[in-house]
Amino acid sequence: MAKSNSIIIIGFFLFVTSGCYAQKVFAAQYANQADVKVFVVDYPNQADLKVYKVKYQNQAGKNKGKWFFTKYPNQADKKIYFVEYRNQADLKIYFVEYKNQAGWVNNAKKYFFY
Repeated sequence: MAKSNSIIIIGFFLFVTSGCYAQKVFAAQYANQADVKVFVVDYPNQADLKVYKVKYQNQAGKNKGKWFFTKYPNQADKKIYFVEYRNQADLKIYFVEYKNQAGWVNNAKKYFFY
């Protein structure tokens, strides 16, 4: 009995901690609902972060630019708002085609996603 309880507790702990660093984001409809204001740039060398959109939540990694977009704000680690102009943004991102291209260009902005 004690052994099965230990396995359940360990399994629960691993499940909870595995998602702590996932980059689950929700695209808010209004700027005042967001934690971070984001602008999408045209070229990767203009970005603070190169982002790869993953299809499944478990593919989102630590703070390394692999984002999973949630349907609801309460499922997200961070709520973002896409601004119209570069000077309104906290963070400039560029969407990449391959996941190995994702990552931070400007490490000084990493704190937005911790």
